[in-house]
Amino acid sequence: MASVDAIVKSLYNVISGDAGTKRDWNRFRSLFHKSAQMIPTGKNPKTGEINARYITPEEYIEKSGAYLEKEGFHEIELARRTEVFGNIAQVFTTYETRRKLSDAKPFMRGINSVQLLNDGKRWWILNITWSQESPENQLPTKYLKSVEN
Repeated sequence: MASVDAIVKSLYNVISGDAGTKRDWNRFRSLFHKSAQMIPTGKNPKTGEINARYITPEEYIEKSGAYLEKEGFHEIELARRTEVFGNIAQVFTTYETRRKLSDAKPFMRGINSVQLLNDGKRWWILNITWSQESPENQLPTKYLKSVEN
């Protein structure tokens, strides 16, 4: 990918679609560095413990791909904060998720923290860590406005 903007837009685009719509998982794979990790975080409802799981993009496809295609899933970017230094970038991208684009309300909101590397030829996603909004962890106003640095 030629730019940070292009890779982030591609990430949202490739996982999103209506129920019954196949995703282009080869395109998804092409966004990630060979050593990339995806790190969902959250609170265990039974213990209250905050934890993180570490999965590869391939494991994400295996665990979530069929569900996204069956149920419908549109992750829509609301705002973005980007920091770039040389060949590295950090993007905080705020999202909301709907089953169908026409749904009145999202069923989920949160932030994806995306770390990227430019290897001199293109940008690659190194890691994505994400956290969903919850009653005790509301999205701050500052993450609902885009900022480019």
